[in-house]
Order: sequence, then structure tokens, then C-alpha cells
Amino acid sequence: MSITRPPSMADVAAAAGVSHQTVSRVLNGHAYVKDDTRERVQAAIRSLGYRRNQAARTLVTTRSATIGVVATGMAHHGPASTVLAIEQAARRADHFVSLAAMTSRDADAAAHVLDRLIDQGVDGIVVVAPTADVARRVDEVAPQIPVVVVAARRDAPSQSAAVYVAVDQYAGSARVAEHLADLGHERAVHIEGPAGWFDAIERSRGFADAAECRGVAARVVHADDWGAEHGYAAGTSLVQGVESGQVTAVFAASDHLALGAIRAFWEAGIRVPDDVSVVGFDDVDGSGFFVPSLTTVHQPFDKLGDAAVRRLLAQRDASATTGEPMIDPEVIVRGSTAPPRR
Repeated sequence: MSITRPPSMADVAAAAGVSHQTVSRVLNGHAYVKDDTRERVQAAIRSLGYRRNQAARTLVTTRSATIGVVATGMAHHGPASTVLAIEQAARRADHFVSLAAMTSRDADAAAHVLDRLIDQGVDGIVVVAPTADVARRVDEVAPQIPVVVVAARRDAPSQSAAVYVAVDQYAGSARVAEHLADLGHERAVHIEGPAGWFDAIERSRGFADAAECRGVAARVVHADDWGAEHGYAAGTSLVQGVESGQVTAVFAASDHLALGAIRAFWEAGIRVPDDVSVVGFDDVDGSGFFVPSLTTVHQPFDKLGDAAVRRLLAQRDASATTGEPMIDPEVIVRGSTAPPRR
């Protein structure tokens, strides 16, 4: 068959020897199509190079099959991994992603981006909001489409139109404190992440609460950002406490903070874990190859992305499954933790 224009659904039906309605059923994944008929239609689609006209489909269904994603903090491991997981989950759900990556945490800019995505006709919006200022701006916006916010936030207002989903940062950090207590540590320091980040707030809170319950004396050293240089500065400030035995374990709020602290200890002749145990958070690629390999908290971003998309589609379609609102992390024990020296 010679076609000088883009192939249509009618062309596919003619090539496969079926009706237009049967082609539509195959394209929409209906179960009530015989296997041999489905195979003929799919073969005709491949042979002709047929591509579904999404604009026409949107006019008929009033759905664009596109999810808007607004993200800040993309230079950091957590937000970047979350966005990638959402995109993959959206594809599995046969949806596209329209991404707006914000380079600042300006709340007004976030509202503007939300408006632009709504104007594009997206079916819903996922906001990756690791910081309080962006999340609270979303609370003030009342779009007439589903909105899911990815944020480990405890103070979300009950009247907010947005649905929240997150990895349970509090639980992950509490398990770190329990791990250190089980090893016999009684004096620990938490290198806390930057102010205004929900993850930093929850990691600090979870560690402090569990440490208190287990009789571990824990204090906080604040870091201005998540990077290794900030961990190095924090580690340098802890050298004297480690050498005097006042600090036997350090929990850093990110793997990069942990890496910086380990470097500072190495320069001071302090051995990890012989002289001090160190734990990170995130399980970044390669953390198992640090020297020593890093005990850390693994975040299942694939489950987080799936839950975000599922909860978004569930708002639009009551028959969809919602997924868990709080995803459970896991402590990965490696070579950087050990019982304290006696």
C-alpha cells in the first residue's frame, strides 16, 4: 500500500483487515481482542509507521495523557532521582511528562509555573517540593486539576487541595539511631542538612527522637548545604571531640556530607570506623565504594515515583489504585560503622 500522507487509523484497519473500532481497541489495550487479531493490527502499525494523533485524542477524551512536573533542587540527589522516577512511572502508565525545573526556590515563580502547566492542558501536576517555601505556595493555589506534592512534610494543612507522598525520612533516621545504639554507641553527632528542607528537618527529628529513646546523647552540627565541602567543615569541627572520646558516631544527613566528614577525619589521622562510626543518607551511586564502604539509608525512588503517579491518576479516575503515601526506607549496613572503641 502506497501512502503519501501520514498513515491513519483507517489505513491500519485496511492493512490488517479489521474494523476501525478493532484498531481503536488494540491501541487502548482492551482485553476483548483475539490474540491473532491483535498481532495483525500491531504488525500493520509497525509496517505503516502509524503514530497516534495525540491532539485529536485529547479533543475526544478531554485528556492530554501528559503530567506536569515542577521541581526545585535538581542539582541534588534526592530531587533529581525523584523526577527521574516520576518520569519512568508516568511512561509505564502511558503518560508523557512536561517538566519545569526551577533553579530557585522563589514561591511566586512556582505559582507562575503551575499556571503555565495548567494552560498547557496537563491532566495533573506533581510538584517535587523539598523546601517549605515552595510547598506552602502550592497550598495557596487551587487548580482545578489533580496535584500531588512530593515532600516529607508533617504540617500539610488539611484544607489543601494537594495530596502528599514521600519517603519516610523520619523513620529512616530513627533506624540509624537504633543501629548505632545496637552497636553500643552512647555519644553521637548529627550533621544536619540545610535549613528549610523538609528532608533535613525530618532526618534531624527522627534521629533525635530515637536517640533519646535509646539513651544516646546526640547533638547537632548544622551544615549550610548538602555537599561534601560542608561535611568536611563539619567533620573538621568534630575532630577534637572524636579524639577525646566525646563523639563515637556521626550521622550525616546526606552521603556527600558523610564523605566530606570522612575526609576531614582521615586528614586528622582518625580511622573510620575504628575511632568513629559514620553513617550517611541516600545510598548514592558508588557509596558502597567509599573507603570504607558507607553505611547509609536507601531511598526507594522507584516506589516513590510510582506512588506519586498512582495518587495523581487516582484523583482523576476513581478506579485507579492510589499507592502508599509514605514509602519505607532501608538502612544499608556497610563498613563505616562498628562498635565504639573501649
